[in-house]
Amino acid sequence: MAFLWLISCLALLGTAYGQSCGVPAISPLVTGYARIVNGENAVSGSWPWQVSLQDTTGWHFCGGSLINENWFVTAAHCGVSTAHRAIVGVSNKCSSNEDSQVLRIQKVITHPAWNPYTINNDVTLVKLTSPVKFTNRISPVCLASAPADFPGGKLCVTSGWGLTQSSASNTPCQLQQAALPLLTTAQCQNTWGNKISEFMICAGGAGATSCMGDSGGPLVCQDGGAWYLVGIVSWGSGYCSTRIPAVYARVTEFHSWIVETMAAN
Repeated sequence: MAFLWLISCLALLGTAYGQSCGVPAISPLVTGYARIVNGENAVSGSWPWQVSLQDTTGWHFCGGSLINENWFVTAAHCGVSTAHRAIVGVSNKCSSNEDSQVLRIQKVITHPAWNPYTINNDVTLVKLTSPVKFTNRISPVCLASAPADFPGGKLCVTSGWGLTQSSASNTPCQLQQAALPLLTTAQCQNTWGNKISEFMICAGGAGATSCMGDSGGPLVCQDGGAWYLVGIVSWGSGYCSTRIPAVYARVTEFHSWIVETMAAN
């Protein structure tokens, strides 16, 4: 009887966590092709998996996405270390009045095939020293897995505190968001040629883009009422052109590695 009770509890926990990922308690409001460059403010708390990576001075240098209470994912090129800190539950990173959490980093695991020359496998997993406390402003995103179909043309959203102009000296206080259409690999190769591999996915080129400081942050697509992490901000135009698609690490290619790495650590 005790064994059956345990199985039932585990099943309920699995269902609860499975349903809660990717469903913000505070609904996002995306008006369309507003840019992160000259951007649109996100509704405070509406992207509850958003992470701000900061150094000890409080300088924001990269984004990330919370995938459970102990782990978040970011870009390998961000160069995260255990000396850095992760802030969750924040929308205005210049304010101390929000119900945010400052988290320390226990372990940084970069994809073993990360190549800084080709920018392939631009993925790093980060383990926190203590679990996040989930609130209506803090919850995980769902991970897109290989069978999922997110076709070219599908409208998705990226968010971050990246520069609002490539020449700007400071990143914005308020979290920005942009609606971007996904591109097929062939469409993206029309712009970037053989730099684009199966480990990358492109979005944008239609009036919106990511910029410096957005790196490591999420590209999410909604499916069945939940938001799925489809891309991790990786690279793109050096001057943040809104007419050139940005490139993201393709999460479906890394789903198994992420799950297996978390289980082993």
